[in-house]
Amino acid sequence: MEDVEALSADRPAARTAVDLSDAAPPAPAAAPAAEVVVLLHGILRTPRQMRPLQRRLEAAGYVVHNIGYASTRLPLSAIVDHVHAALSEPARAAAIAAAPRIHFIGYSLGGLVVRAYLNRHRPARLGRVVLLAAPNQGSQVADALKRLPPYHWIAGPAGQELGTDRTAIAGLFAPLDCEVGVLAGDVSIDPFGSLVLPRPHDGKVSVESTRLPDMTDHRVVHASHTFFPSNPEVMRETLGFLETGRFSPAG
Repeated sequence: MEDVEALSADRPAARTAVDLSDAAPPAPAAAPAAEVVVLLHGILRTPRQMRPLQRRLEAAGYVVHNIGYASTRLPLSAIVDHVHAALSEPARAAAIAAAPRIHFIGYSLGGLVVRAYLNRHRPARLGRVVLLAAPNQGSQVADALKRLPPYHWIAGPAGQELGTDRTAIAGLFAPLDCEVGVLAGDVSIDPFGSLVLPRPHDGKVSVESTRLPDMTDHRVVHASHTFFPSNPEVMRETLGFLETGRFSPAG
């Protein structure tokens, strides 16, 4: 009996095992906030046009804010105010405040909105910017149509600001102090655009007109203006630029 008692005395107390099993597991580390992308559609369009690109970006892990605006009822300056109000809504503002970076993608007129917005409301953690078929130097199609009453009625004030004369809106823009990628198209399905635009062009905007002196990279894709944002190559190159700051080499 004495040997049995001695062995029992040498064993660890059972209480120790119970204490270990009752200990709370360490709290998991909080997941890092996702980067934010703001999408801005073109004239005569809605956020629906940008949804294929939105889904592609969300699948890659970005939080996307696909902002709509009255493209045919407001001048460019008022559109910028509208976008700022939309991004200042509490839920969006909270996501932006928590994000390590906020990127911007603008298609056609939306590209001009991006440039004007960043000149007026640049976020502190600005990431990269992609401009899709944007008439950065204006469009000769708008020049040809702007004096026609039907165009004024259909395209509204912003439509009058898409021409090559930038005198009235020059003050809205400034050089962008971030990485800027510009994608242009060279396929036209617009007979009228093909009559007035210098080649190459996408039916609405010439390739040359998309260029900016402060852009980081520029690439031409085989896409028309009308279906530009949902073109598979455009979406692939856009995502690549957000991730690397460069487009893939043209092949």
